[in-house]
Amino acid sequence: MSMTGFARIDGGAKAAPEGSETAVPWTWSWELRSVNAKGLDLRTRLPSLADGLESKIRERVQARLSRGSVTVNWTLEQADRGKVAQVVVNEPFLRQIVALQEILEGEGLVYPTPPSLDRLLQVRGVVEVVERVADVAVIAALEAAALTDLDRALDGLVEARGREGAKLKAMLETHLDEMSELTSRAVAAAESQPAALRARMAEQLALLLEASPPVPEERMVQELALLAAKADVREETDRLTAHVAACRELLGEGGSIGRKLDFLCQELNREANTLCSKAVDLALTGIGVELKTRVERFREQIQNVE
Repeated sequence: MSMTGFARIDGGAKAAPEGSETAVPWTWSWELRSVNAKGLDLRTRLPSLADGLESKIRERVQARLSRGSVTVNWTLEQADRGKVAQVVVNEPFLRQIVALQEILEGEGLVYPTPPSLDRLLQVRGVVEVVERVADVAVIAALEAAALTDLDRALDGLVEARGREGAKLKAMLETHLDEMSELTSRAVAAAESQPAALRARMAEQLALLLEASPPVPEERMVQELALLAAKADVREETDRLTAHVAACRELLGEGGSIGRKLDFLCQELNREANTLCSKAVDLALTGIGVELKTRVERFREQIQNVE
């Protein structure tokens, strides 16, 4: 499963506003977006007075998803767009303004042009636009149907993340094939290590023999044994093979495997680094560097795995 996905579901039902016995149609839409995250980071955007649904939304999302930054957006409006808003005139306030005009004129303040109605209506507070939004009664009446559509949207999001995950799995398997092939090449290249190692040991021995003061024979044996142990990469190639096999097994299992893959990727990178440090010839060093590049590409891709 990928952590990237998008889903949208539209729906609607009738509900009576508070204080009314007439049910009017309402429409809504659920939009769910998901991107990668370390855990499950859920954000909700809900209509006014619908905050009480947040806990129920979280329960549904957490039951279906384990990782990802998920945004749940629910928009709700009255279906008849011609009645979305209404204009209300604050008549008592308007009368106070007109009365103030008469008082000022009584005190001798006469204006050449008396204020007209259109100018009075432009005064802040005289005219108000009241949006027709859902109240508590409407939210309660629509809750069951709306949450059913949320479940449908979650189905769509899970399906979208599954489709993206199938593509992601194919890319990850390709990277694993490349790492497996490079590990096989490292095993083959390691067979030529003894010759390079003998040359390195001969060089090291010559330096030790020429040292002043002379290096004790016991110390020389220790140095040469340490050099031989460092040049043995069989343990690293065996671990690389085992880690690649473990990654393949996880991809076959599915489910919430992102964190496990991330841990294995760290182990793969550690073995690739050790392989490079133990290499005594350029061929094996080149394979180690290329292997580290493949591991890094693998790591970038698994950041989006649930």
